Amino acid sequence: MRRDQVELDAPGLDRPGTLIAYGHWGRPVVVFPTELGRAWEYEENGMVGALASLIDDGRIKLYCVDSFDHLTWSDTSISHEERARRYRDYERWVTDAVVPVIRDDSPGAGDLITTGASLGAYHALHLMLTRADLFTVAICQSGNYDPSFWRTWGERGDDAYFTNPMDYLRGADGDHLDWLRSRVYPVLTVGRGEFEVDPTGALPATLAMDRLLTDKGIGHELDVWGHDVSHQWPWWRKQIAHHLPRFC
Repeated sequence: MRRDQVELDAPGLDRPGTLIAYGHWGRPVVVFPTELGRAWEYEENGMVGALASLIDDGRIKLYCVDSFDHLTWSDTSISHEERARRYRDYERWVTDAVVPVIRDDSPGAGDLITTGASLGAYHALHLMLTRADLFTVAICQSGNYDPSFWRTWGERGDDAYFTNPMDYLRGADGDHLDWLRSRVYPVLTVGRGEFEVDPTGALPATLAMDRLLTDKGIGHELDVWGHDVSHQWPWWRKQIAHHLPRFC
């Protein structure tokens, strides 16, 4: 399997960000890591291996990126609004640095898919909803989609609002909502087992997002797995191998 790694400048952040591509051709899939994760996390936890047949057959090409959670949502020393403001720098790194590299590397390969597990699921859903011109499918595994849940404090302003899908999606209407309905397709997966409720809040958060998407008339899927399915990599490998083939 072809593997290429590059470092991309990340203005406003504390270091360049890593992008690792796996495969030779196929629909581009942008992979976000779990909390504080790096680009190589997907490979180290067997997720690339779980998708090897799709990669080898040229159906997908994975583009795994760094998180910068240490500067944003995971930095509890700063207020919610400051975390959100810094997160906007991360968004710009993905859209202005990562996406152009993908477009140059995979011209004509189709709209981008996003995916991620745990905090990565938030990144995947949020980037799809806010940049539906770039990302049209998000496969979100065991996510929590409300940053106010993440040990936040302080006043909340515009940056906090526009980085919280539970807020800005609730306020979406008119032509913009119609456009989202025509463009995006989220897939929400979660288990009922260990760590999916406490401490992650993934199960209730996923059910809440499902209700909001339904209220807004946005087509999507909710896939709730059993009580034995925990917030862990072995199950995420099974879930991504189950869902991704339909989109490539």
